[in-house]
Amino acid sequence: MRPRRLKNEINVVPYIDVMLVLLVIFMVTAPMMTTASIDLPSVGKAAQPPAEALQVIVRTGDRLSLLVPGGSERKVSPSELSEAILAAQEKNPELAVVIAGDPKVRYEAVLKVMDELQNKQVKRIGLLVQLADK
Repeated sequence: MRPRRLKNEINVVPYIDVMLVLLVIFMVTAPMMTTASIDLPSVGKAAQPPAEALQVIVRTGDRLSLLVPGGSERKVSPSELSEAILAAQEKNPELAVVIAGDPKVRYEAVLKVMDELQNKQVKRIGLLVQLADK
């Protein structure tokens, strides 16, 4: 009688069975899953900006400009910005502040200016948007 040789093979049949069962489970449950839809605001539906508003323009390189209604644009530092806005709002408490960001500026820079103004108790802060062309 000849001696038996050992076989070094992996039996993959149980793995195939498990994979087929998982495939069937995913095929059955996939159509039952509901997808969520989120209604995002569009720029076309934005409210018109106030007639008179202080306009803060955020430019690249953390440069800020302040545009006073009926006046000219002047460059300001972040510390001067809140002081100038608070002084203008003391004269006219209903004066709104609109922040406009340059298209090349990161959104974090605009949020940083908005946070700084909110921390200084500036009232009526908004973002300036361009209306979508239809």
